[in-house]
Amino acid sequence: MSRRSHDRSAECRAFAVDAAAVAEARDSLHDETTARSLADVFSALCDPTRLQILTALSATELCVCDLAAVTGSSQSAVSHQLRVLRDRNLVAYRRDGKRAVYRLADDHVRVLLSQALEHVAEERA
Repeated sequence: MSRRSHDRSAECRAFAVDAAAVAEARDSLHDETTARSLADVFSALCDPTRLQILTALSATELCVCDLAAVTGSSQSAVSHQLRVLRDRNLVAYRRDGKRAVYRLADDHVRVLLSQALEHVAEERA
């Protein structure tokens, strides 16, 4: 199928707008700040290394050295990915002497990962 014919088939062929449905959909939209924050969370989840880090942290608290060993990445690379995850409030840390020990920020992150995994498993079934 050519791109041109595909584009035509995707066009809305209806000549009437369902005003009630459009109003309901518009009412469901988030304000710009919330939409940007939500997009930031999903952008953080689009990297396989960050997903490995989050998955590991869903099992237990880990320091950068541990996370580097788990993911097979350098400590520098893990630190960079942790910064992204911290900036988006997906992970938190506590000091244990000179070490920073990371964990998931809250159960919402755990649920988000779990739901995404269920979705992927459902697609594959």
